[in-house]
Amino acid sequence: MSYIINIGGAPANEDCAQLGQTPDFKVVNTFEVLAYKLAIIARHGMPPAGCKLGPHTNRHDFGVYRTLALHIEDEEDEEVQAYAEAVEEGLGSWLEAGFTPPVIYAGSVAKIERLDHVELVIGALLTTRPNADETFPIADFGILHGHLAAAFPQQAEAAPTSDCSVIPPIL
Repeated sequence: MSYIINIGGAPANEDCAQLGQTPDFKVVNTFEVLAYKLAIIARHGMPPAGCKLGPHTNRHDFGVYRTLALHIEDEEDEEVQAYAEAVEEGLGSWLEAGFTPPVIYAGSVAKIERLDHVELVIGALLTTRPNADETFPIADFGILHGHLAAAFPQQAEAAPTSDCSVIPPIL
C-alpha cells in the first residue's frame, strides 16, 4: 500500500513562506520546498527505490500550499522503512544539511538569495568540502558532502571552480 509522509515546507526552526502573508507566496513556497528536498538529500542521501521525495499539495481555506513529502510505494522494503524513519522528522535548520537559508525574510517579504537550485547544491558542496588533506573540518561534513556528491556529480565536479559570490539576488 502506498502512503505519504509529510515532512514540511522548510526546516522546523527556520522562517518560511506564509500563505496569505508572503508576497509571491507560490513562487517562494515552491522554491523553498525544492531547496528542502535538496537539504534532506544532503542529510540522508537519495531515497532508495520504492520511495521518492517530492512536493505535496495541501489545500487550506486561504489557498494552496506545498510541502515536501516522502511518497512511499513499497512499505515492506527494509531500506525504504529505514529511509522513511530517518526523514520523517525533517530537519531543524538549514545548517543541519550544510545549507545557508535559501530565502531571507524581512517581516513577510521574502528575498531569494540564489537564483537556482544548482547554486544551492554548489554552495553546500563548497561549505562541506574537505580540506586539502582530504579531512573534513567537521566530521558531519563528510556525510553531507558525500551524499551531495553522489546525488549531484556534475555539481560536485563544478563546485571547486564555482564563484557563487558574483550571482545577483532575485528581488
